[in-house]
Formats: sequence, structure tokens, C-alpha cells
Amino acid sequence: MGQRHILHCDCNCFYASVEMQEHPELRGKSIAVCGDPEARHGIVLTASYPAKRMGVKTGMPIWEAKQHCRDLIVVPASYGKYQKYSGYVREVFNDYTDQVESFGLDEAWLDITGSVGLFGSPVKIAKEISVRIKRELGITVSIGVSFNKITAKLGSDYKKPDAITVIEPDNYKQIVYPLPVGDLLYVGNATQRKLGSYGIRTIGQLAETNPEVLKGWFGVMGYTLSAFARGLDQTPVAKQNAHTVIKSVGNSATTPRDLTTDEDVWLMLVLLSESVAMRMRDLGSKCNVVEIYVRDNELSGFTRRRKLDNPTNVSIEIARIAFDLFKRNYSWPKPLRGIGVRGADLCPADCAVQLGFFSNEEKREKLEHIDKAVDTLRQRYGYRSVQRAVVYTDPVLGGINAYDDHNIHPVGYFHTA
Repeated sequence: MGQRHILHCDCNCFYASVEMQEHPELRGKSIAVCGDPEARHGIVLTASYPAKRMGVKTGMPIWEAKQHCRDLIVVPASYGKYQKYSGYVREVFNDYTDQVESFGLDEAWLDITGSVGLFGSPVKIAKEISVRIKRELGITVSIGVSFNKITAKLGSDYKKPDAITVIEPDNYKQIVYPLPVGDLLYVGNATQRKLGSYGIRTIGQLAETNPEVLKGWFGVMGYTLSAFARGLDQTPVAKQNAHTVIKSVGNSATTPRDLTTDEDVWLMLVLLSESVAMRMRDLGSKCNVVEIYVRDNELSGFTRRRKLDNPTNVSIEIARIAFDLFKRNYSWPKPLRGIGVRGADLCPADCAVQLGFFSNEEKREKLEHIDKAVDTLRQRYGYRSVQRAVVYTDPVLGGINAYDDHNIHPVGYFHTA
């Protein structure tokens, strides 16, 4: 098998760029696209480059962003608009290959291995895409040109905005090894801190660490981190019209106020679990794994997951498992600003299961029937037409519409895991 040619395209400051294209009077100014400040989804989703130069960062509370940039213009997010532009960008990609894999609204991988004979070298294709998006849509992209998905993404992150970076096997160590280890996909804040405690601060240092040592620190994910650091990745780019098997469904929220008690967390987990379970039922799926994501008010976070004895798409069952995971792993050192629930390792809802001697399938079937009845009512009269009593214990948190107002997302990097 010959070397692949992979592009990773990242639309620069995407939400802000779209707003400036739609509202020319904002061009060149310090703007931040944020959630609704009235609902206190009050964090910066993206900022223009003038705002970034003043210290405004993604994830920063609006009040803090305004301290860094007194002239900051706050623009409410308009997801429908961004989805429309994301579709336009994808139409450009589709002119060059049918292997286009989105990674959020503003990023995508393209496998152009089979396209170079038609359109020229990988760099020529990258330049054409860059020019077309700028000319046709008025926004810019940074593009990484490389031999796999991991290194292509490192390339698109390497230089911004409006840049093309080529990473090949012969210059890989020169470009990638000095980069901070946090630049590598799947090295989040917690992993970066743990690696730093062992003196590993660059991708090169990670690449030179014995994979068995990394496995001891991170489990089997240690092997993956080692391979990624060494530029080893054979993960395919999904085909445009291929039926992608959805592996997980999740939903998360930046809460209208900080969560400070177990009761707050339970209410949020109920809301999120209901939306995730309903989406799984829409897909005709059940999950074998429940995962939670927790982020405190200083934007540090962690995930925890549990393998289930039997798959489920029952709302209250998922909520209880998620709450137990939370209770076992968080002792309230800080208030929480964000929380999420994911059902993973999905299987068909009618898949055969091994029943345990003490399992209560009759009770589960009753809960499934209740959920389906609630689904029918919500589809007919609106999602908020039927609510659990716990929702009314807190008008602020309970006012969240976790199904209609949030993206319930199947997201993942691996397609074969």
C-alpha cells in the first residue's frame, strides 16, 4: 500500500468569520461569538483574531473576556447560519473527493489519494481549496497536508490563519517533535498534566517514551498515544455517502448557573440522559457504555465511563448510572460549569442479550414503554410538554431544553474500534 494523501481543513475562527462575512461592519474588529448571555451560556465559543491578540480565549466567560478587551463586541451564536456555511464548505471539498469526514462544523479530513491524478499534487489541491473557499465564501482555512489524519491535523494547527503546512515522513520529526504534547489529538488537559508530571512536555518526548510505560500510566490508550506521537495512524477517512455506523450519542451543557450540590447535578443528568436516550430510541439503538463528562468553573474536566451488564436506552437508568459515576469520582473541590452524558458502544435495540439470574426485565420493559409513550407525546406536543417532577425543583436549571436547544451529537475519531 502506497503513501496516502490526507488533508485536514480547519476554517479559521469559523463562527466569528461567518458573522463578519454576514455583517461586514464587524470586519477587523474584536468580536466574540458567545452563547446567550441572558441564559448564562456565557462563554466565548470563538473570537476574531483581533480579540485573540487581546487575550480573549475560547471557553472564557464573557465577563472575563471583556476585562481583556474593553472594546469587545459580543455576538450571539446562530447555529443554523454556521451549519449552512459548513454545508457550503463541504460542497467545495466534494468537488475533489468523496472521502470527506467532518470533525465538527468547521473541520474536516479529506482523503485525496485517488484525486491527485485528476487535480494535481496534494499541495496544488490544498491551494485550490483554500482559494475557492476564500473567493466563494469570504472565509479562510488552514490546511494540513500529510500522510495520515493525525499528522494532517497537526499541520492545520501548525500555522494560522490562511496557511498550508506540509508534513511528510522526511520532515516529520523536525516539525512535530518540538510541539507541545497538548497539540496531539486526544491529549487533553488532564493527560497533559499527567505527562508533564513525568517530564514529558513535547510530542518528541512522548514518541521516545517506551509504549509499555505509557500503557502502565494510561491503559491501552497509552499505545494509541505512542503511535500518534510517532506519526503512525491508519484510520480511514469516511466516505461522503457511506453509511457511518454511529458508535455513540452524547449531549452536554454549559449550565445557566454553577452547579454546587448533588441535587443540581442529578437534575442536569436527568435532563441530559433523557435527551440522549430519546435520540438512541430515534436511532433504534441501545448503549453498552455510559460515560459522563464534568467541567469545573476553572474549565478543568474529566470523563468517566462504565460498561453495562445489559444494553439500555431507558432514560432514568442512564441517569442513575451517570449519577453514580459522578458520586464516585467527584468530591466538590470546585463548583461545576459544564456536564455531559454519553451512551457509547451502541447496538441495535433488538439485539440479543444474556439475561442475568437476578435481572428484572419486566421492570425494564415497563420503563421502556413509559419512555416510548413520553416520546410520542413530546413529538406531538413539543419536548417540554411532559417533564419529570425534579425539573420543577429549580426553574433556572429546569428551564433548559436539552433536546431542542443542544446538539445531541454522535462524535468520534475511530471508525473501527
